[in-house]
Amino acid sequence: MSVNSTTVNTVLGPVPADELGVVSVHEALLSVLPGAEYAFDITLDRAEVFETLAEKLRDFRAHGGGTVVDSTGMFHGRDIRLYEALSRATGVHIVASTGQGPEELLGGYFLTPQTNPPSPWPAEKFADLFEREITEGMVVPRVERRAGAGLVTTAVTRAGMTATDESLLRGAARAALATGTALSFRYGRDALTELDVVLDEKLPADRVAVGGLDRRDAVAAGAPADVVDRGAHVLLDHVGTEDDEHLTDEERAALVAGLVRAGHAGRVLLSVGATGVAKGHPANDVAYSHVLAAFVPLLTAQGVGEDDVRRVLRANPQDLLAVR
Repeated sequence: MSVNSTTVNTVLGPVPADELGVVSVHEALLSVLPGAEYAFDITLDRAEVFETLAEKLRDFRAHGGGTVVDSTGMFHGRDIRLYEALSRATGVHIVASTGQGPEELLGGYFLTPQTNPPSPWPAEKFADLFEREITEGMVVPRVERRAGAGLVTTAVTRAGMTATDESLLRGAARAALATGTALSFRYGRDALTELDVVLDEKLPADRVAVGGLDRRDAVAAGAPADVVDRGAHVLLDHVGTEDDEHLTDEERAALVAGLVRAGHAGRVLLSVGATGVAKGHPANDVAYSHVLAAFVPLLTAQGVGEDDVRRVLRANPQDLLAVR
């Protein structure tokens, strides 16, 4: 699959980056806890799932949205044919991702490789797995490959990076570097140390987005400023979530305004981390449109100008997702 430096891999094929419009960069469409599809009390009615997601995507588009990035990776319900149909029906571009993690959500195959003594999957095996999903197409299990993934994504264990998590980070970074695709990861306990693992693989910092940085512990540790100082993107991926773990939207808006005033408008990304349909775990039922409908006015109230709002919602994610 050959694309040039101004295109983004969507489920319907490469699209010019400047046609993506407003991008929500870290969402989930259909999110299935691995194994839940086999549970006796879980139903997966694809027609019902389609209608639910189509309604939410149409609402996103009605508020001015253009593209949703499904950042669930390979094994959490990703359904490429469903996403193709949704994109055609709603007019919203959908970018699907490859990758997996953290360790606790990996299948046994990836945790018990056939080595003696047993050891975590090496980074090069994860890299090959993810790279092929970008260059050859995302796997529809046992049948075929479809369009290329538009993002490599992973997550680190909250209690601290494990050996497998490190292999995932390194493998994801290698796949991104080899294919010109960006990497997004949700940090675990130490955002800067985990980012340095990625940068050690020579992936340029501006091709990396670090998620979870609107957690209170991240802000208390100064992680957003540290991440932009490294040259990576700060991803505030729970806009609309207000609980003990995360900032309020007012506090998020103040954080964004501070980063903009410090000259970092080009390194800020926003997303709600919504779950359109969840199976086997609680959904984050914030609307995909929440950033546009409710959060942008808070940014304006904080003095963030129209040009910087446009940069955060359009230019930054378009630059990140463009294949280099």
